[in-house]
Amino acid sequence: MNAVNFFSKEEKDLIKSAIKEAELNTSGEIRVHVENRCKENVLDRAAWWFGKLKMQLTEQRNGVLFYLAVKDRKFAILGDKGINAVTPDDFWDNIREKMLDRFKEGAYAAGLQEGILMAGKALKENFPYLDGDVNELSDEISFGGEE
Repeated sequence: MNAVNFFSKEEKDLIKSAIKEAELNTSGEIRVHVENRCKENVLDRAAWWFGKLKMQLTEQRNGVLFYLAVKDRKFAILGDKGINAVTPDDFWDNIREKMLDRFKEGAYAAGLQEGILMAGKALKENFPYLDGDVNELSDEISFGGEE
């Protein structure tokens, strides 16, 4: 099983729907990136993808990346400095723990959905939708990287 085939079409649709729902009432942006391997520190790898996906270029620096390395069973959540400045220090840890509970059950898509919607609530509170707001980043799941 590789990253591209890790989720079924229905699970991919569930994740994309969660992204759209989470972004509905906010100017914040959420991305999901999935690859096979992460041979380094997972936060460092997620930060590399954050830059590669140009997530730091959002106007309000309010992007959130959910990163998974499926073969190495690693994941991370990375928020840009705008969202990190207005959320509690343990905010991402709380979401990560909820997701991990679901992952342990084998419910990876449901875990991502839950985490994405939790992040969306914080984005909505701190970065409400502004008239004329545009979707700055793709809602598609991105794949690739370490084999």
